[in-house]
Order: sequence, then structure tokens, then C-alpha cells
Amino acid sequence: MIRVAAGEKLKFTQDDIGINGWAVETRVYAEDPYRNFLPSVGRLTRYRPPAETRLDDVTVRNDTGVYEGGEISLYYDPMIAKLVTHAPTRAAAIAAQSDALDAFVIDGIRHNIPFLAALMAHPRWQAGKLSTGFIAEEFPGGFHAGAPQGEIAKVLAAVAAAIDHVLGERKRRISGQLGGKTVTRESERAVWLGEEEIRLTVKRENGVIEVRFHDGRARASRVVSDWRPGAPVWNGTVDGHPATVQVRAIPNGFALSYRGVETRAYVYTEREAGYARLMPVRKAGDTGKQVVCPMPGLVVSIAVKEGQEVKAGETVAVVEAMKMENVLRAEIDGTVKKINAKPGDSLAVDAVILEFA
Repeated sequence: MIRVAAGEKLKFTQDDIGINGWAVETRVYAEDPYRNFLPSVGRLTRYRPPAETRLDDVTVRNDTGVYEGGEISLYYDPMIAKLVTHAPTRAAAIAAQSDALDAFVIDGIRHNIPFLAALMAHPRWQAGKLSTGFIAEEFPGGFHAGAPQGEIAKVLAAVAAAIDHVLGERKRRISGQLGGKTVTRESERAVWLGEEEIRLTVKRENGVIEVRFHDGRARASRVVSDWRPGAPVWNGTVDGHPATVQVRAIPNGFALSYRGVETRAYVYTEREAGYARLMPVRKAGDTGKQVVCPMPGLVVSIAVKEGQEVKAGETVAVVEAMKMENVLRAEIDGTVKKINAKPGDSLAVDAVILEFA
């Protein structure tokens, strides 16, 4: 580029350039897609990108400059990596990109991989019917993770049941159990994926975990994997189809991510499920009288004072992160009761900046 800018000629012409296959690139950013892609900062407690490979004319490449244990600072660009796949056809390049995103492990910060994975699965994207208005048209209310449905729900339920079964097998090998007998477990299970309940039977036959859904299917699904407890990625097959599911332990369950769908999975026995159905649903608290920091950032200015009357829509503070200034406005009319931050403060996400009376 420098030599061309200086007037030198290229050694080849456009006719020398051939087109060979298709490439798809996604840009992995330290941005929270659930908060309108606001920046996210912090330490990469886990950073394990998919392996760079070339297999059967499909190439996976990851251009990055970060590392596990490194810090994503609020002073620089939020880009983490450029993930590139190449294949003979567009569909194959998209499929390879989906698999690579499913295997891309990042912990410690929020990132846009859930959005990118959902994009790869979007019918309009796959059909190539794109425009500059794609995101505004397809996600008019902002990005929200889709609820598990159809075959994706079946895969997630089967994987959750298999993980729970593997953990149960390990517990049954604990020595010193009551009366010298091993703990036995019921095979009937109720898997909760968010608000959906899927009932099934899970057992191991001839070294393979079999999951039989209570939906009238004639045969059980075979779930094969060498997953070990604690691993952040479950790699295996469900009915012979490859699947890569991210797994994080949460209280009494698992947080699963697959094909752009993120859900909390709970695996219950029939008795446990009966008790769980009786539990009241926790409602989010009312934060209408608070202005909170929507992202980790630096307070640039506070535009109000304690005791000042403010109208909805008025600017109350400005917060900066990753080269972007974000103007925070009052959502309600009110009087400023207390200011908890000052210019120059570094705030965490959801830190309360000020409160209204």
C-alpha cells in the first residue's frame, strides 16, 4: 500500500486475481449485545478461541492480539478478534463460522458472540438478502437471545440431561456411602430450559447415553461425548450430528449457549420438578428512581446537583468508555436526592450514579 501510494506499479493485474470459494468474517468485540452493544471492560478470565484448522477445504483462522489473563481496558478499541472461515460454498463457510463461534470461549467480560452466532442462524442472513438496515429491521427492539425452540431445544435438553447424568455417575462412585450401597438415581427427568419444560428419560446403554423424549418418538437419541466436569465446552454428537455447546455451572443447573441461544437449564427428578413448580417467580426490582451506569466507564461530567428538579429526558451525566461518550438522561421527572459519583470516577456496570426523591 505504501509503495502504491508512492507511485509504484503492482506486479499483477485484476485479471490475475481469481475467486476461490467463500469467506465469512465476524468481528468479536468487548460489547454487550443485550445492552445495545455498550462496551464491556475487565479481565479475560478465560480466552480460548477455536483451533485454527484447515480440514476438507474448510479453513478457520483467528486474528487476535489478546490473551487469557489480559485486560480489556476502557481506553482502547473494543475489538478482541477477527474470526474468519473459508469454504468452497457460502453455506459451508457460514456453517463453519457457526461451529467456530459455538466453540469460542470468553469469560470475564461481556462480548458479542451471542449476537454473531444468532446472526449466522438467521434465515435472512443465510439467504443473503442483506441491506444496511438489516439490524434495525430484524432487531427493532434491540437484540434479545431467542428462546430454545424446535431442534435446538432438543439438542440443549439432551446435552443438559447427559451432563447431569455424567455428574451423577461421578457422585455414585464416592466411597463410604450409606450402608455400603451405591446411590441410585431415577431415570425420569424434567429439563427446564428457561420457561419451557421438556420431560425425558436418560440412561447409559453400552457406554452411550440415551435420551428418550416423552413426545411420542419411537427411538431414543444417542448422545456421545468425552466431556468432563468443569470443561467450558461440550463437544460431541446428538443422533450422529456434531454439536458444540458452551457450559457454565450455575446454582442447581447449567448456563448453556448454542447457535446464538443462551438459556439456563435445570435438570430435575419428577419430585424436584413438582416442588420447583410451586416456587414463586422472582420479579426484578424497580430502578426507575435511579440512574445507573450502563457499562463500565469513566464519569466525564455530572450535569445536575442535589436538590435540583429534573424533567424526563434531561441530561444528568456523561460516561466515557472505549472512545465513546454516552449521555445518560433522566427517565422520569423528579428531584435529585443523592449523587453517588463525581467526574473522574471509574464505575462498574449498574453502579448507581444518582438517585431521585
